[in-house]
Amino acid sequence: MHALLTVFGKEFLENLRDRRTLLSALLFGPLFGPMLFGLMVSRMLDQSVFEADEPLRLTISGSAHAPGLTNYLEAQGVKLTRANLSENEARAAVRGGTAQVVLIVPEEYGARFTAAAPAPLLLVADSADSQTRKSAERAKVVLGGYASTIAQLRLQARGVNPLLAVPVAVNDIDVATPTGRAVVVLGFMTYFVLFAVLMGGLYLAIDSTAGERERGSLEALLSLPVARSILVGGKILATCAYMCISLALSLTAFVCIFRFVPLERLGMSANLGAGTALIFFAICLPFVPLGAALMTFVASFTRSYREAQTYLTTVLLVPTLPIAFASIYSLKTHRSLMFIPSLSQHLLMTSVLKDEPIAVVDVCVSGAVSLALSIVLMVLTARHWRRETMLG
Repeated sequence: MHALLTVFGKEFLENLRDRRTLLSALLFGPLFGPMLFGLMVSRMLDQSVFEADEPLRLTISGSAHAPGLTNYLEAQGVKLTRANLSENEARAAVRGGTAQVVLIVPEEYGARFTAAAPAPLLLVADSADSQTRKSAERAKVVLGGYASTIAQLRLQARGVNPLLAVPVAVNDIDVATPTGRAVVVLGFMTYFVLFAVLMGGLYLAIDSTAGERERGSLEALLSLPVARSILVGGKILATCAYMCISLALSLTAFVCIFRFVPLERLGMSANLGAGTALIFFAICLPFVPLGAALMTFVASFTRSYREAQTYLTTVLLVPTLPIAFASIYSLKTHRSLMFIPSLSQHLLMTSVLKDEPIAVVDVCVSGAVSLALSIVLMVLTARHWRRETMLG
């Protein structure tokens, strides 16, 4: 144990003296990620509120052919810009950005409308532009409301109850809680948390293996009368210490930043306080030795600092890939998924964000699998260090 702590202290202090590496490991990952994520969420919320308050703007061509429609749109608060455009000119205006959405009323609109036949309208928009696409969807809703109103009036004029045309009335019942709705926005936060954990130990894992090999100090270290498993264990333990610091800083940053993110403006509430941060820390803690052992194991096969950096940058993506799949397929917490490291931590943290109860068994399975895999990687790393190729 004394030898293990000696190796741990050596690696911990040496990394502490390298201020450039320290800033990258403990500031860039843990703090930059939460700040960037917070700014993105704030911008998205501001944009959503702005779009909800901003009136729909339409460029209408041929309004004289549909005075009733024009009056209806203005009564709904739509800001109309009248123009005289052909279909090709409307396409060019939308492509050029001089108009977002153009509504063209053809000359035959009035005659067909009077004859109670489907009256044509052309809605010109650019679906590749997200802002234009949203305006076009809003325009379709307003035009659909006008069409429904006219249909009901026509039925009433013919002595038919308009309700006969509505055989089914669907009423939405949303069971989502404010915290559950917030997860739609905050769900990807777990990616930044796990990425910050790995970033915290990345440089130490490289420096304590490939870095020492490149400096020529590894041969002297391996010649000491200390078991290779102790050397590996001390280096991994030091890496774990920095990863825990990075995790704590990242969670603290998220808690502080989301106090200023106005989720309540959209009917959301973030279950992200000091208590939640402590639960997150406990959930991610078994993942720390797994990440440290994985990075140390991979870096042990490299010959230079640059080579190790190249390989480990790719390795960092491996534990975070399951989170992407979970987001795509909307995976929910299930006992069988607790056997997949990083994914299990993501699902457990997401359940906590939703303020849903999590089973103690799921937490234990997630932690046990991560710790078991970390032990396997430590043993494999120690075996590799016993080979003579480590001195080559």
